[in-house]
Amino acid sequence: MKRLVVLGGGYGGLKIVLGLLEHHLPEDVHITIVDRNPYHSIKTEFYTIAAGTVAEKDVRMNFPDDKRVQYVYGEITKIDSESQEIIIKGKTEHVPYDFLVIGLGCEDNYHGVPGAEEFTESVQTFSRARHTGLSVGNLKAYGKVTIVGAGLSGIEVASEIRESRSDLNIRILDRGASVLKAFDSKIQEHVHEWFIKHDVDVLHNSSVEYVEKDGVCNNGVCFVNDVTIWTAGVRPNFLARELPFDKDIHEKIIVNDFFQVPSQPNVYVVGDCASSEHSPSAQLAGQQGEQVAEVLLAVLNDKEPKKPKELKLKGTLGSLGKSDGFGNMMERAVTGYLPRLAKSGVLWLNKRH
Repeated sequence: MKRLVVLGGGYGGLKIVLGLLEHHLPEDVHITIVDRNPYHSIKTEFYTIAAGTVAEKDVRMNFPDDKRVQYVYGEITKIDSESQEIIIKGKTEHVPYDFLVIGLGCEDNYHGVPGAEEFTESVQTFSRARHTGLSVGNLKAYGKVTIVGAGLSGIEVASEIRESRSDLNIRILDRGASVLKAFDSKIQEHVHEWFIKHDVDVLHNSSVEYVEKDGVCNNGVCFVNDVTIWTAGVRPNFLARELPFDKDIHEKIIVNDFFQVPSQPNVYVVGDCASSEHSPSAQLAGQQGEQVAEVLLAVLNDKEPKKPKELKLKGTLGSLGKSDGFGNMMERAVTGYLPRLAKSGVLWLNKRH
């Protein structure tokens, strides 16, 4: 028997399984997906859960119903790469593997800021995004929300909360001199103007010193606050960081051209846990998953896999509420309703695929 275990039913892991199920697999191949939730979570839309603008059922999808796939739901406590088995919290039986895919995504990087992990909300998991939504939704009139970080996640969270609650006082603490520093200046200016128009305060060149239950201290000034949401960077899932494999400066596991761990080629890594020249994204994880599916299809059929082609990403789309957005389309910076419509279209297509 060839036991393939996929850790994480996110963008990368799901693409791998779907890619394999499209083909006839050898009878001795047994696939197991391990995930904390009994559904695929659409993480790019978690900001809508945090803002309370979309029902939970709209940001999750059922896993494939196929007799060739078994599911194990629960929290993974350890990946034992020596004995080749997965340990699940509360389960006495471990999950053994012959081939392993690590697609566990990322978690918040608090950069050592005191109180950040203890006193901030998050959008990194479904349960934490749900908790964030409850915290924001339960605020009384004119409550204060601070969002730490002005990257894509921070911008989408702030704008969606503004559309959801026009009464709230919303502040963004941005480490850089401009929001979305990785994007074109046209996009930065458009987002800047959107925030001015919609009364969202942005403090640039911020340096959060510590976070308390009812406040955030930044550059020597402490702001009284009701809810603090952390979107100031991510790092690979701790389970991946704990593995005895070589890693890059970002703590991501170094893989070869086939997404295999060089010292243990039966282990594949995709998404936020895999070292890559590209910035982490759902699109990147999905494309990696498609390529790993082709590699595994050959390996499981005892054939030599072909080297995957160079990845070509199609740009990034972001939202500013339900009717405005921004993004790189056709290698051009685009703002307004068109990129927002395009993002909705991509989500629609992914759900139906």
